[in-house]
Amino acid sequence: MTIAGTMRTHPMAGKMPRVMWLLNHGAARRFEIPMLKACGFNEIFLPKNYPADPSFRSASVDFSEDQHLTIPSRDLAILNEADWYGDPGREVWSIANRHFSLIFFIVQSRETLEGVSRHFKGTAVWRAYGLDRTLTYSKVRKHFTGGLRNLENMGDRFWFGEAYKDLSEVEEEFIRKRAVYLPLGLPSLKIDDQWNGGDKRVFFVCPDLGFNPYYRKIYEDFKRDFSGLPYVIGGSQPIAVKDPNVLGFVSNEVHERNMRDLRAMFYHSREPRHVHFHPFEAVRAGMPLIFMADGMLDKLGGEDLPGRARSVAEARAKLLKLLQGDTRLADEIRQSQTKLLDAMKTDRLEQVWRDNLSQLVGQLQVGKTRPNNASPRKRRIAVIIPVGYRGGTLRAAKLLAMAISLGGVQAGEPAEVVLVHLDDPSVYSSHDWADLPTSIDIRSFRWRAIEAAEALRTMRYAGHSEWEPEFAKYLVMEDGIQELGDCDLWVVVSDRLSLPLLPLRPKILMIFDYLQRHYRITDLEEQILVTNRGADHILVTTEFARQDALQYAGVEASRITKVPMLAPERGNAARIQGIEKSHFLWTTNLGEHKNHMRALAALQLYYEIYGGRLECHVTGVGTDRILKSQLPHLQGLARTIAGSRVLKQMVKFVGELSEASYRQKLSTAAFLWHPAELDNGTFSVIEAAHYGVPSLSSDYPAMREIEEQFKLGLNFMDQGDPDHMAAQLHAMEINLVERERAVVAAEQLASQSIDCLAPEYWKVVREFI
Repeated sequence: MTIAGTMRTHPMAGKMPRVMWLLNHGAARRFEIPMLKACGFNEIFLPKNYPADPSFRSASVDFSEDQHLTIPSRDLAILNEADWYGDPGREVWSIANRHFSLIFFIVQSRETLEGVSRHFKGTAVWRAYGLDRTLTYSKVRKHFTGGLRNLENMGDRFWFGEAYKDLSEVEEEFIRKRAVYLPLGLPSLKIDDQWNGGDKRVFFVCPDLGFNPYYRKIYEDFKRDFSGLPYVIGGSQPIAVKDPNVLGFVSNEVHERNMRDLRAMFYHSREPRHVHFHPFEAVRAGMPLIFMADGMLDKLGGEDLPGRARSVAEARAKLLKLLQGDTRLADEIRQSQTKLLDAMKTDRLEQVWRDNLSQLVGQLQVGKTRPNNASPRKRRIAVIIPVGYRGGTLRAAKLLAMAISLGGVQAGEPAEVVLVHLDDPSVYSSHDWADLPTSIDIRSFRWRAIEAAEALRTMRYAGHSEWEPEFAKYLVMEDGIQELGDCDLWVVVSDRLSLPLLPLRPKILMIFDYLQRHYRITDLEEQILVTNRGADHILVTTEFARQDALQYAGVEASRITKVPMLAPERGNAARIQGIEKSHFLWTTNLGEHKNHMRALAALQLYYEIYGGRLECHVTGVGTDRILKSQLPHLQGLARTIAGSRVLKQMVKFVGELSEASYRQKLSTAAFLWHPAELDNGTFSVIEAAHYGVPSLSSDYPAMREIEEQFKLGLNFMDQGDPDHMAAQLHAMEINLVERERAVVAAEQLASQSIDCLAPEYWKVVREFI
């Protein structure tokens, strides 16, 4: 629908709201900013940055409106630095919300749509100037969002601001219903008739020939249809074109001279919902315009003009007459074509703008004063453990849930957090969740695979009207409560999914490592990459993992955030004193990256060459059956143990311990040993530090990052060299007192507590709810 009315006074008494006009198109700005001011909007923010993209060839920056803004200079400086075509960030949006109630925007990226729909609290107008017949704004939205809901969440605060009547007739229902007519005009319609036509060539404007296939075809068609006629091609050409008739970029002075001197302009477009500025420039300059029928110029009054051509042959014939000096035809065209400017006249358009914007502002005022007695519903966030993780990953998932919950409380935005795990009694029991605060709910689920047809129906019922399936099957989570549909955001701990997850809600992946890049550990590698690229955002805890996300998973940098590593806190942790330390602890599992064979070789050297006196207690998921494992990388482990009397005597495989048993064994250990080859680091060295237990660790990037964050006083070894590993084990034993003194102080560990780090997690999560 198009809003119209008879209101001539603004519904808001006193000062009109400030406006953000988030476009950089120079010609549109020269018309629309004066129009907004004529409608009573005197404080207007203009963006100061735009992409280095050839499609912004008509863009420019204007600071002139800053002087009229009555907002703090510091806030203005931040707004001026922001990227309004990408992701300015929630803090920038909060400044915008503080000072502005109405924005005009165009969609250049996924981040634009997400930012407006998630963060802006006022009225938002998607400014639409028309597209070629192969595109619609609905398709643009679908391209950037995959057809998922976004602007619908704004409800009646969103409008589709069409610059020409009925642009919305080809759009999806939601956009059609939210259409408001705000016609585009020209900043000046004064006829400056200095045309002389002394240059006997046709002027044809066609930019971006070197890389844009749409304009390249138009150019090729023009050369074919008008071969033999003299011509020049105007328009910016970021990539040079090998055609002496292509002018490329010219100054305003040269452009005006071309309008004055060239014999005629030809305008090719038959697009029903888009028109360029240069035909109107020609009319204003008094230059004869030959244009094709059935395009936007017909709708603007061109159907009965002598410059109109129903076919290429007719257009060619008229251009040939003009080139041959037919002054009668030239005069007929020049005198009649000014009709095209009538629809662009400011005095005819101002009342339409005034009426329609008055109603938008009136609705904005109603929204501000509408009583809201109901308390806003708390947002609910699901932290999902997608497979039967135990050990460090399970602890990490619980810490993540706690950080999100605590971060929301600290920010004054408390959210309900639900920890969701597989419904598998053989993996989890109620005891596994006993250490979580009561504020975090626990819920179980089962995976169910659905076909594409059912996925489409499910997404339609959820309101995603433009979503289409890309895959044959999808995963949904059967939790007994609308497939987790009661949650506003899903945070999935890892990317190990066998099929794509149906995107009923925004999803963040918490990725601790990309080990599959370095080891053959899964048959799901291709699906894992699909999962990463389909996520709304990725969280990692090390720069090493962030680089893997960029280089291996192919995720854009803007969709990755490195957050600090969370570690278990042991407030009552204490080193048991007064007993002789008889063992050190090796925490591991059955993964290939755990470096078992080199570690065992180092142990053999430690005992047989260095006379090591400390037992090695091996703990972790699966370690009680490690010697019986048939995994290829563990072949030979049992034989090595069996062939060494000292290894059989000194190495104890104790399996996965309960939390209490593990803490007891850790607190009495001489030190902790971490000989893994490569991963995203381990909590175990941090937990050891809480007990004053020193650690000897492999030397790889993630462990160096842990040392940098926590300042643990780690000792490092070369995990690829068993001789060096054995020597360092011996050094730990004989220098134990010194190594204990070097362990990080409790105050430093406290600075890395969940209380301190939770805001970093909430800052990311809140962007998606």
